Amino acid sequence: MATTKVTVTLPDKQIEEIRRRVAVHESASVSGFVQRAVQRSLLNSSEFSAMIDQGLNETGGPLTPKERAWATKMLSPQKRRAKKTTPGKAA
Repeated sequence: MATTKVTVTLPDKQIEEIRRRVAVHESASVSGFVQRAVQRSLLNSSEFSAMIDQGLNETGGPLTPKERAWATKMLSPQKRRAKKTTPGKAA
């Protein structure tokens, strides 16, 4: 298997946890842990896409542009509006 060395920046707590797992032999190395995590993520993403495709095929085919726009809007992070408070009542 051909490999390429890359630099990845992770939060200190994640690095500490990965190194702890290597120390107790849950993983052979930090690189091995990251390789396995990336592989699982790629597989999960592929499986999820296949599930979505199957569901769409069973329920009428691909999304229309209007359906895609609605889904994008519904799944996008929304700005939260501040609640209005009534004087004398706690929010």
